Amino acid sequence: MFLAEIVSGDLVEILDICDLSNPFKTSLLIQFQRGEDLAEPEFMDKSKLCFPSGEDLPNCWLDGHYRIK
Repeated sequence: MFLAEIVSGDLVEILDICDLSNPFKTSLLIQFQRGEDLAEPEFMDKSKLCFPSGEDLPNCWLDGHYRIK
């Protein structure tokens, strides 16, 4: 699955989809998709990512206690 970095708008590939929907994981293993060469995988906070359309990630992916609030 591809998401975008909020600041730059660059596409990133999420390498572990299970971590994306787990609200208790705050960072994801991603790989930037820019240029011809693939970048090395790195961890990035979920809060720095959005959908390529610019839409925010759902709260249920970010906050394990979203129903309590």
